[in-house]
Amino acid sequence: MSEDVAIVGTGLHPFGRHPGVSGLEMAAIAAREACADAGVRWEDIEFAAGGSDAAGNADTSVSVLGLTGLPFINVSNGCATGGSALTTAHAMIVAESAELALVVGFDKHPPGAFNLLPEDWGIGSWYGETGLMLTTQFFALKIQRYMELHGISEATLARVAAKAFANGALNEKAWRRQRLSEEEVAGSRMISDPLTQFMFCSPGEGAAALVLAKGKKARSMPVDPVYLRSVAFRTRRFGSFEVLSPSIPVEDGVPPTTEAARAAFEEAGIGPEEVDVAQLQDTESGAEIIHMAETGLCEHGEQERLVAEGATELDGRLPVNTDGGCLANGEPIGASGLRQVVEIVEQLRGRAGDRQVQNDPKVGFTHVYGAPGVSACTVLSR
Repeated sequence: MSEDVAIVGTGLHPFGRHPGVSGLEMAAIAAREACADAGVRWEDIEFAAGGSDAAGNADTSVSVLGLTGLPFINVSNGCATGGSALTTAHAMIVAESAELALVVGFDKHPPGAFNLLPEDWGIGSWYGETGLMLTTQFFALKIQRYMELHGISEATLARVAAKAFANGALNEKAWRRQRLSEEEVAGSRMISDPLTQFMFCSPGEGAAALVLAKGKKARSMPVDPVYLRSVAFRTRRFGSFEVLSPSIPVEDGVPPTTEAARAAFEEAGIGPEEVDVAQLQDTESGAEIIHMAETGLCEHGEQERLVAEGATELDGRLPVNTDGGCLANGEPIGASGLRQVVEIVEQLRGRAGDRQVQNDPKVGFTHVYGAPGVSACTVLSR
């Protein structure tokens, strides 16, 4: 159990569209905010890790933050970039190579869907020619299959998205801050059956940062630390049905999300039944539903009842995506995984304002997932 690593500072540049502000500038703003929250100077940071998908190399932010000579590792791992950067910084502290580290993730994507080339992902051009390179198509196919196997209704897809927009309306740094009813979500333009426009997130802009400290140092600082009990990262195995993995197995393999979550809970010595608040990758509303079970937070098929009962709402037994998730915040790829951790830290500190959950949270969990089947999970506690 890695109880000797704590998060002592958080920073978040608002998500959305920010003309005239570069991704690196957003990264620097988030990094400065995290340092200020921790009560430390940039010159005190001994190690840094960070990344983006489309907005530059994270280490070049030192030209704005300060040329201190610290080791700074660039990370690029799709939607799991933030989780990968956090894994790197956590490992450095556990290895006693640093006592104070900064993690930053950021991005600045143009409007419209991600435009990926199959050849860049080890897939033949045929994959794009058949339309499957569009992630909207893949996620629709995946949730169709899941709904059939586990009895999930289209109404549940709409309820998940409506919850996200309601939570986002309470988040001053979210992109989408307008509440939408279940009827408005369900009745919006069909993109890929059964997923409508408002069931999908959008590529966007934003940045998130964390300051990590070794336990002894954290306890000497005048801050309210949240302990990073574990962080686990896994890639797909043969037989798992993942984005940009062009096959459907005869028998389902174990998803990387399940393996990463199991590893995170085992390392933390905390079970999924002890989680009080969670952040799950919700590229679209079906993803949140699938990931609830893949992470072990519920059984497959149980989501239909839990969502209907309000268990995942702010005042429910297991609040999920309390800041609005990707649906309300959009997805700047490099920042999403760290945004999740920032939100859990704020919830555990009791600093989430109007969206503060009502179950006096002591244990939080985060999960990020990206192409071509990678997942990173964390367990945090007060």
